[in-house]
Amino acid sequence: MPMPASPLLQNPLGTPRTRAVHRAIADARRGVPVVLAARKPLIIAPAETVGAEGLRLIDLLSQGAAALLLAPSRAAAVLQHDVPETAPAIALSLARPLIDAATLKRAADPTMEQILPSFTMTEAPEEAPAALALAKLARLLPAMVAAPVRPGWASRREGADLLTVPAADLLAYPLELASTLTKVAEVAVPLDAARDARLVAFRALDQGIEHMAILVGEPERQEAPLVRLHSECFTGDLLGSLRCDCGPQLQGAIARMGREGHGAVLYLAQEGRGIGLINKLRAYTLQDAGLDTLDANRALGWHADERNFHIAAAMLAALGISKARLLTNNPEKVDSLRACGIEIVERVPHEFAPNGVNDAYLETKARRFGHLLG
Repeated sequence: MPMPASPLLQNPLGTPRTRAVHRAIADARRGVPVVLAARKPLIIAPAETVGAEGLRLIDLLSQGAAALLLAPSRAAAVLQHDVPETAPAIALSLARPLIDAATLKRAADPTMEQILPSFTMTEAPEEAPAALALAKLARLLPAMVAAPVRPGWASRREGADLLTVPAADLLAYPLELASTLTKVAEVAVPLDAARDARLVAFRALDQGIEHMAILVGEPERQEAPLVRLHSECFTGDLLGSLRCDCGPQLQGAIARMGREGHGAVLYLAQEGRGIGLINKLRAYTLQDAGLDTLDANRALGWHADERNFHIAAAMLAALGISKARLLTNNPEKVDSLRACGIEIVERVPHEFAPNGVNDAYLETKARRFGHLLG
């Protein structure tokens, strides 16, 4: 089946605003400070990756108070008292000069040894949500060192190579990313439970990990085919981990579609409900210490579910599927796809029995995430 020319091939670099976000993500992962352009510009760097040189640059190129920006759930643990849960971010004062990268990493990561100094809350800058958004886009812990940038910073030798990225572009990026999703490959991949399966690969403008659609039969020709949204799970899908029910859900969906003759599994590159594999493993560590799935994600500073369902809606639109019977126990998936313009004509249950290891995990899904189980 021929595919339309990809806009990625026509414009592989994207627009200047998306290029700036891509570069900012790469710099964040390397611990390089970036300047957040806004009404009150900030120089920021992730607490997880920043080192001595990055902290030195922030000291040189900033003025005024420096702070560690954290999600409220993480800040409450660091401060050991309650904080406003509705706040977009909590700011903790940092002493100058900024020299203690090891302490910043411990403050960001609850799985590390928690020997921390006493922190004091201060007023969070209005750009704090964009700063934390950059950390999340980079799949880092949402904890950022931030300080007001000094006027004329770009003319100084130390600031000449630093990137400026508009705060508004970081906040808009997840939705904009979904709009750039394009089919880049399609091939027959016969499966044991579905011999006529096809694999369709999708790539977005960031050139990140590809999203996949597993098509059984010709779902695009059906009025309302069976559709399953499945977030990738390295431990469950590939290793057969018993901690979750992801592997049985994936194989069960393909098998059901094989029996029905048609269906589509959207295999989304959104590990750990969108927090990434490394952060999911950190969450597992916290679960082993007694937290459930939801509280473990929040202890790391993430929301309970960080997935971008606009990606799934864009994939369905590219496949020509506007109506679906959604194979899920999660009402939020139904609501999210409907909000993105996909007509869900039926929710089809997709339950699997506990295995003796994942019993508490499934109970948490039902009790705290609202999954319709049992």
